[in-house]
Amino acid sequence: MPLPHGAPAPAPAPAPAPAPVPLAPPGGLRGFIADWSSDREAFHISWGKAMMWIFLLSDTFIFGSFLTGYMTVRASTTVGWPNTSQVFSLHVGGADVPLLLIAIMTFVLITSSGTMAMAVNCAYRRDRVNAAALMFVTAAFGETFVAMQAFEWSKLIMEGVRPWENPFGAAQFGSTFFMITGFHGLHVSLGVIYLCVVAYKVMRGDYEKSGNYQIVEIAGLYWHFVDLVWVFIFAFFYLW
Repeated sequence: MPLPHGAPAPAPAPAPAPAPVPLAPPGGLRGFIADWSSDREAFHISWGKAMMWIFLLSDTFIFGSFLTGYMTVRASTTVGWPNTSQVFSLHVGGADVPLLLIAIMTFVLITSSGTMAMAVNCAYRRDRVNAAALMFVTAAFGETFVAMQAFEWSKLIMEGVRPWENPFGAAQFGSTFFMITGFHGLHVSLGVIYLCVVAYKVMRGDYEKSGNYQIVEIAGLYWHFVDLVWVFIFAFFYLW
């Protein structure tokens, strides 16, 4: 259609914008972390908590196998099993007190579960100072437990207990004792380090911006599991 005399020519249509080029996914370690962190939830709970539950389930099978092996060995041995009340007694005030050290260790570890529960409560109230302080107290209880266990090991080694021999009775006593309590002590030691790292990050305010303190609950799940396993070890190994 012809334009009227003197009318300006229409502006040319703008060129279409180029299609966005998709970014290549990161490779190496960054790509691995991105893949695992992209799924924020699993089984209707956070991915971090789900992974901790899966880890604890696998650890349950390991400790269950150890305790089952211990019960099988003890029930099938033809040599008398040592009297744990005598083996684990302490000489206090001129008398041997049976299981005194073990009772104190159990009290310390169960008390640490209480302080850990209070730390989780403080974390969800965003009281990071008290949450970090209670986690450090929990770690101190765990370190005390490990120190008493080291004393217990030293005492038995000085008395001649070895993984392959035992002056108190069946030779299998030494191997099962060092294996089960040593594996649990390793879990407690790693838990102490884990709690200290998380407590330091909480105290520094790393989770204050997001307001997500679920990492404290995840650490608490691990610590409560360690305490629960000790209850079974105490019942099967020291009281049976």
